[in-house]
Amino acid sequence: MAPYIRLRQICLVAPQLEPVITDMARIMGLTVCYRDGNVAKYGLENALLPVDTILLEVVAPFKDGTTAGRFIEKTGGRGGYMAIFCCDDPDGRGRNANALGVRTANVIDHAPYHGVQLHPRDCRAAFIEFNHTEGSDDTLGAYPPAGPDWQKFIRKDVTQALTAVEMQSPDPQGLAEHWGKIIGVAARDAELKLPNATFRFVKGTSEIMSALEFRVTDAARVLHAAREKGHAVAGNEFLLGGVTFRVN
Repeated sequence: MAPYIRLRQICLVAPQLEPVITDMARIMGLTVCYRDGNVAKYGLENALLPVDTILLEVVAPFKDGTTAGRFIEKTGGRGGYMAIFCCDDPDGRGRNANALGVRTANVIDHAPYHGVQLHPRDCRAAFIEFNHTEGSDDTLGAYPPAGPDWQKFIRKDVTQALTAVEMQSPDPQGLAEHWGKIIGVAARDAELKLPNATFRFVKGTSEIMSALEFRVTDAARVLHAAREKGHAVAGNEFLLGGVTFRVN
């Protein structure tokens, strides 16, 4: 199999799923495709919404002592939780990360799905996960974390694509190079360009996943919907689920 890596999923974290999920769906014109009962063993509940072929997930803790809960406490609820990449060889990429001093936090093995999650403290800013679903290398192929028929829930009448992820750091070039070494994509001008999305690293006071950028059919309509749901809009962006949603 030829080596490849794509952004498959962005995971956000919130103290409760509602009203975040409902607001996200209504403002961005998205539809929940799946709620995964398997995350309950981690003390979490979740919901996933497809944005074209990239999944947008929100998780929320329902008991004390969860990793997600500690993340909220540490960050004050600001910043995305996890960047999830599908690739040809999660274990190989995990070993490469280990050689860089990035520890493996968790391995998920539910055939045909196999995932390797890296420690957020070593990744800096957010969790990184590599995964592969056997026999499903197509962008519209099977992806068990999103449910059996996630493709049927793709809508493009409002939101067409998630185009970029913004990462913030006091040392954006350093963080870009660090993430680039982990995921195997060369950093150029504090950016990592993947086939289906760009990671952009900007100056900030702390290291967080700070914003998501979307291509939409009508930005004014989306921003109006955000105001209607009570979110403060500045220019072409608003805060939702701990990150800035930026629409173009």
